[in-house]
Amino acid sequence: MTATVASFPRHDWTLAEVMALFEQPFSDLLFQAQGVHRQHFDPNRVQVSTLLSIKTGACPEDCKYCPQSGHYDTELEKQKLMEVQQVLEAAARARDAGSSRFCMGAAWKHPSARDMPYVLEMVRGVKALGLETCMTLGQLSREQTQALAAAGLDYYNHNLDTSPEFYGNIITTRTYAERLETLAYVREAGMKICSGGILGMGESLADRAKLLIELANLPEHPESVPINMLVKVRGTPLAGAEDLDPFDFIRTLAVARIMMPCSHVRLSAGREQMNDQMQALAFLAGANSVFYGEKLLTTENPEAERDRQLFRRLGIRPEERAGHADEVHQAAIEQAVREQRDSRLFYNAAG
Repeated sequence: MTATVASFPRHDWTLAEVMALFEQPFSDLLFQAQGVHRQHFDPNRVQVSTLLSIKTGACPEDCKYCPQSGHYDTELEKQKLMEVQQVLEAAARARDAGSSRFCMGAAWKHPSARDMPYVLEMVRGVKALGLETCMTLGQLSREQTQALAAAGLDYYNHNLDTSPEFYGNIITTRTYAERLETLAYVREAGMKICSGGILGMGESLADRAKLLIELANLPEHPESVPINMLVKVRGTPLAGAEDLDPFDFIRTLAVARIMMPCSHVRLSAGREQMNDQMQALAFLAGANSVFYGEKLLTTENPEAERDRQLFRRLGIRPEERAGHADEVHQAAIEQAVREQRDSRLFYNAAG
């Protein structure tokens, strides 16, 4: 029997409900996810971002998937923090190529007091180019989040990576609670949250369900939810991980769309390994955000022209920059919340 779910934002998902979604026949799940998607978004629009590594390698964290960790020999060329002007030139190129959001990532456990002034200058400069701004800098203090917000940062990326139960198998240098604390500081400072996870690290189906529950049961859903497929890099402990079934990846995108109906679900790392047919299924499952560019920090990503060709074949257009599109999206969210309040209905997954 097909599970019945709400199309409005919920924050009380149970493991039984989410497992019931995963266990649906594939076509039923995608049909349901596409229906939810169409209630809240234009199904033929995709938000496009560009990600730049502004400081590469020598990270003190021990994330087993990451080529930037200083714990592993991946032959990665280490680079110091980029100059502000270099970052702004890269942002201008991304804008001209069609990106609406520019994301900057630094391989730190947390930003230092010495580097923060340069980071804040980057935010102000990219914002002045007319782009939405996003950063991923590791763990933040309350004071650092407030400074980033004052500089105009729109989004902060801080992935949970996996379920709380599986997390210790992947990372030992930072706790799950610390990750959640950073997300709370970001929300408190008034910025938007970009947070998701990685599939294919040896986690179970229940771990994937629990990751999505952690995200969907936050007080507010992340505005952006990147779902990454593990990119296996030689020298990392997960280089020999078993390949992820493509249908399992698509299922997770669909469940994320159903659980977080008003969030942008991003088809993120691992796209270089996906053929056009798999990416088309991902969009059908409710993914509506991608990264442009040949690199995602340090791993390969499809070239922008290849993406543009795929978009043309599928009849997809890049989402407009902040403005009218945001107003339409916000109106859809407000309408969904009103429906939830007025109906007082509870939807439960049926076995």
